Amino acid sequence: MTVTGIITALIVGLVVGALGRLVVPGRQRIGIGVTILVGIVAALLGTALARALGIATTTAGIDWIEIMFQVALAAVGVVLVANLMGRNSRRRRRYVRR
Repeated sequence: MTVTGIITALIVGLVVGALGRLVVPGRQRIGIGVTILVGIVAALLGTALARALGIATTTAGIDWIEIMFQVALAAVGVVLVANLMGRNSRRRRRYVRR
């Protein structure tokens, strides 16, 4: 992978992660780094899913269906990570108080 590919993956991950986070209602207690990682994974999985279904490329313009897959997967990832991190922090707080 080239430097340009890595930078592009980070930018796409940031955008997809942020959009996924906006779709989820309420406040998520995860950092921007975790959001970027969730976005990168969601972008890769969304692209793979769109290609597997044969709808990865359109004839002209932006691939809206692929982007919708990516954002939906990012939203699911944000919910999962936020719930996992929330449970861990509650456990830690409970043990610290005792």
